Amino acid sequence: MIELVIEWGHGLAAFLFAALVIWQATMRQAGGARIALTVACAMTALWCVLVTLRGPLGVAAGLGGNLSDLGWIGFMAAIQPPIADDGRRRTVYAIYGIVIAAILLGMLLRLLPFLFVGSPRIQDLIVVAIVALRIVVTMGSLLIAHNLYAAAAPEARWRIGSPMAALAAIWVYDLNLSTVAYLAQKWPEELFALRGFFLALVAPLLVSVSRAAEVDRLPPARSAALRFLPLTAIAIYVAAMVMLARLLNLTHQIDRLGQVTIAIGFSGLALAFFPSSRLRSGVKQGLSRHLFQHHYDYRVEWRQFTDTLGIPGRDDRALGERVVQAIADIPDAPGGLLLLTAQDGALEAASRWNWADLDPPQRAANPSFGHALLGAGTVEVAAPPDALALPDWIADTASAWLVVPLTHYDRLLGAVLLEKPHNPRALDAEDHDLLRLAGRQAASYLAEALGQEALSDARRFDEFNRRFAFIMHDVKNLVSQLSLLARNAERHADNPDFRKDMVATLQSSVGKMNDLLARLSQHHRAKPEEPTPQRLLPLVDRIGSRRDAPVEVSGDEDLVALVDPARLEQALGHLIQNAIDASSAGAVVEVLVGPREGMAAIDVIDHGVGMSIEFVRTRLFHAFASTKEGGFGIGAFEARALIAAMGGRIEVQSREGEGTRFTVLLPIVRKTEAVA
Repeated sequence: MIELVIEWGHGLAAFLFAALVIWQATMRQAGGARIALTVACAMTALWCVLVTLRGPLGVAAGLGGNLSDLGWIGFMAAIQPPIADDGRRRTVYAIYGIVIAAILLGMLLRLLPFLFVGSPRIQDLIVVAIVALRIVVTMGSLLIAHNLYAAAAPEARWRIGSPMAALAAIWVYDLNLSTVAYLAQKWPEELFALRGFFLALVAPLLVSVSRAAEVDRLPPARSAALRFLPLTAIAIYVAAMVMLARLLNLTHQIDRLGQVTIAIGFSGLALAFFPSSRLRSGVKQGLSRHLFQHHYDYRVEWRQFTDTLGIPGRDDRALGERVVQAIADIPDAPGGLLLLTAQDGALEAASRWNWADLDPPQRAANPSFGHALLGAGTVEVAAPPDALALPDWIADTASAWLVVPLTHYDRLLGAVLLEKPHNPRALDAEDHDLLRLAGRQAASYLAEALGQEALSDARRFDEFNRRFAFIMHDVKNLVSQLSLLARNAERHADNPDFRKDMVATLQSSVGKMNDLLARLSQHHRAKPEEPTPQRLLPLVDRIGSRRDAPVEVSGDEDLVALVDPARLEQALGHLIQNAIDASSAGAVVEVLVGPREGMAAIDVIDHGVGMSIEFVRTRLFHAFASTKEGGFGIGAFEARALIAAMGGRIEVQSREGEGTRFTVLLPIVRKTEAVA
């Protein structure tokens, strides 16, 4: 009867793993992880076939089991995230080496009994050694699976949770089987019989396999302390098995039932523990609460925080993105968005980290929210203080979790909006205090970066002035040369040789002036005048009609705003030209005029290449960020300054590959105040 169960169970498992191999082979996407998974499933299917045909204790079945273990170790190595170059890397590599060495040694030992056919004692010792090595392999494999899961980024854990749970369950079952065999000095037939059906039960969990995280998260010291949890659990398990084996030996009538119950019970715990972030988080918080005075190990928390802020990494990430990640790592948030304070006190969307589906407005919050946030501390979106009115887009974002202010010398530099984890935990005073301190530290980094940026701009302006001085020097030389030519022309105009030299001099002067024009990148600036009430639509229509590309202007003909026509023409000309440059040849640029939020709005819309939120924040309105050869890059910078001088502002909405909308907001004039 037991032989029949072994054959049918392992036959069913072989069929399911072979189906996994076929399913993986038909996938169009190739990659190292998928190939490794296919090989591992094929080795497991081969092992189950050998058990079905030759029995569980045969040499062929044993070698098949070793090959299956090698396949799964290779699969975990293929999806192993990069590990920081510290002691943890050496530890993980050492575990891989020990497990692989134990598997290879076990394969060698399975062939040795053929050399000692007449020595049953030596054969028995070899069998004991094989069982002991099997225990080492299962324990090491469980440690690798646990550390691989812990090293993956949060968004990747949900993808690899089921495969890791399946592997953990298989190895826990084999650990039970090998431990019982070692203690009882015989192979438990009932556990062998049920192993095939257990493999068939966990095989579907491998369907959801996906690649692991690409970036390794440096574990905090408390996390490192908890890395001993699986090793401690295995040690407790072995001790418990020894005690249970002694008890079960005293009651032979329930010996087999006890073995099966223990194996299935521990395997069930592995299936529940690995994919459940809530259970793992609860265990972690429980241990922290009862074994430690504080939730955090502040020494390593702060080291990780400052390393993230101060080290750009291999991908040379911008400071804004590093600020978001450094703060998000503290409460284990999977992503976040950086908001920076504008000149008028409003908060504008800047950098983001791991929150691709969030679509915030460029002007994320009004100045009143920034003032209220300055004294509010860390704000939970689900329960904000009564005195703090969240922006509608934050309140309507289901995944928004926390708002952490970035305060520098009692001045709000910005805030970080954190994404809600899959299993958010309740925050206490210790969490809020640490986030407040982290926000202040991050604000100091941002303040230093902004100061360096302002100093760099000042240096660039100084360079601009020096370059302009050289140009003025060249212009002076040209004026002197042409003045001399004009004086001589009065006396020698009838001389053919002089006329020939005069033409050559004029051609040379024209060439030099063209060179100077190429070196100049801004248009003539009209003398500023005080803004006066002007009808916007005719003025904007006249500006758009001067462009070679198609520009469609429409809107409210009666809208009157307080503007300086010359400054508006210069600023709007920059924006329309940028829209034309960003669009494909012949594409229409739309300009819409109308009232909005108590101001007069001019929208310049294109459907061109678009811009990233990072570019809009860090480069678009900064001086010398030109993409044109020979340009000074002050067009957008000058446009915003011109509009601000008239009491207005410029807002931007852009998506890469979709286009850009520049919105110029100007003080509106009521019709009763308008000049006819």
